[in-house]
Amino acid sequence: MRLLLLSNSTNHSAGYLEHALETVLTFLDGAALTFVPYALADHDAYTAKVAAALAPSGTRVTGLHEAADPRAEIERAEAVFVGGGNTFRLLDTLQRLDLLAPLADRVRDGLPYMGASAGTNIAGLTIRTTNDMPIAQPASFEALGLVPFQLNPHFLDADPTSTHRGETREQRLAEFLEVNDVPVLGLREGTWLAAQDGAARIGGSAVGAGAPGPAVVFARGAAPREVSGDVSELLGTTPRFDVPA
Repeated sequence: MRLLLLSNSTNHSAGYLEHALETVLTFLDGAALTFVPYALADHDAYTAKVAAALAPSGTRVTGLHEAADPRAEIERAEAVFVGGGNTFRLLDTLQRLDLLAPLADRVRDGLPYMGASAGTNIAGLTIRTTNDMPIAQPASFEALGLVPFQLNPHFLDADPTSTHRGETREQRLAEFLEVNDVPVLGLREGTWLAAQDGAARIGGSAVGAGAPGPAVVFARGAAPREVSGDVSELLGTTPRFDVPA
């Protein structure tokens, strides 16, 4: 498999995909792009935004929603990009259109898969570690399962100067681990996970002022672990869901 999983598609004070554009174009290697816009309501506008960002490179972008037969479109795609937005709406739509399994099968057969935010969330085993509000109710939380661990894009470090006393992101992920024995990779803004041929690496640079590194791994029974570069060991994860500690 070839995966490029972006935490976010837009950095502060930068254009859409601008912070990762060189990596994106290298990943696509001239392939036409089938864009999956289902995480947002306005599919046409979303597809146009992606097309405009990639137009200078000559990359051809087609929205999956434009196809009379979306399943057939996935079968003939050269590369796919699943955009960000609401993860629950995205997964619900893919399930209702019966596209989840065909997409996963094609990616496992070599179709380059790029995701951002919600599109990164669904590359994991489930969407149980998303930050989104459940505005739609999918039939199941099970996602594409392209990697054997959970993902948390937009990972946000707690601000020690804040007066907010609600749960931090780290506390919420700790609650997930109380019920599930599955590592979670938290990707800070400006970073991504690239995986190919049994190897996985963290790329990009975290943009948060207090971010100690690009990514952090949360696992049951262990302190949060800052990671960068090679994280291939995560691909050997044996996940266990619904096993309270």
